[in-house]
Amino acid sequence: MAVVGLLSGGSLIRAAEPGPTAPVRPGVEVVAHGLDNPRGLAFGPRGELYIAEGGRGGPGPCRADARGRTCSGRSGAITVAGFGRQWRVEAGLPSVASPAGAYALGPSDVTVTAEGDPVHTVRRDGGPAPRAGMAQVNRRGAVLADLGAQETPGDPVAVLATAQGYLVVDAAGDALIRVGRRGRVQTIATLPQRTPATEATSVAEGPDGAYYVGERAGRIWRIEPGRDPRMYASGLRGVVDLAWSPSGDLYVLDGTDLLRLGRRGTRTVVTAGLTAPGGLALRGRDAYVSTCATCGGTGAVLRIRL
Repeated sequence: MAVVGLLSGGSLIRAAEPGPTAPVRPGVEVVAHGLDNPRGLAFGPRGELYIAEGGRGGPGPCRADARGRTCSGRSGAITVAGFGRQWRVEAGLPSVASPAGAYALGPSDVTVTAEGDPVHTVRRDGGPAPRAGMAQVNRRGAVLADLGAQETPGDPVAVLATAQGYLVVDAAGDALIRVGRRGRVQTIATLPQRTPATEATSVAEGPDGAYYVGERAGRIWRIEPGRDPRMYASGLRGVVDLAWSPSGDLYVLDGTDLLRLGRRGTRTVVTAGLTAPGGLALRGRDAYVSTCATCGGTGAVLRIRL
């Protein structure tokens, strides 16, 4: 899902009622519910789970494009789930969606810095034109990088905090970009253009220090700065998100399934038939997956025992 921009926020906006806790299937529990197009996930320093909500558009202006009729508004949000409740730490973020609030373009990913500050992708305005920006909480929303202001506008769909700043996946350029803490933008690698067409979706840092980038065409690339990308896995249906476990296994949201890619090349289906999954995070012996990522008001986050 193409979204643009990076912002961070920290003021409490509103609380939501706690979600249901009964397992929806053995080993699966709902930890957040009532979400608008939930996408990327990240854990904070106290174990709280940050959720990027794409929003559900709004009253307009509206326009017709290749996706049909869409309307803009400020319904995007960053929600936190933890300590037996869920609440929004930032709301009123730009969002574009169908009149029914589905298939939203808005905040698509969130990461948390070592200092505990959430940073997330978002549109800077309510319109469909690709624009981007990133800021930190302690900078009061000051933009650190604007990929949409470049000669070729970027389309950042994923973000990962690192010691040097942030890694950003640009779906428009199929590139992995580093944004320094002072806003310097540097392209680390561009994925080879192949058939089917490449569309980068996600990034995770591996136990070997390399970066692993997933793409919608069903491939995963291993990237070391200064070297050409090397294909790590192929033949998948479509990588939505990925995350490494402490044991060295790579977990992948592939289409509607959660897979485990073992160190010896094995592939195991952990959970199949997820409803429009949008994001993945690991903590302890559990995987957390956002579902119904194209739904307004009925999205959820599941905890899946590994």
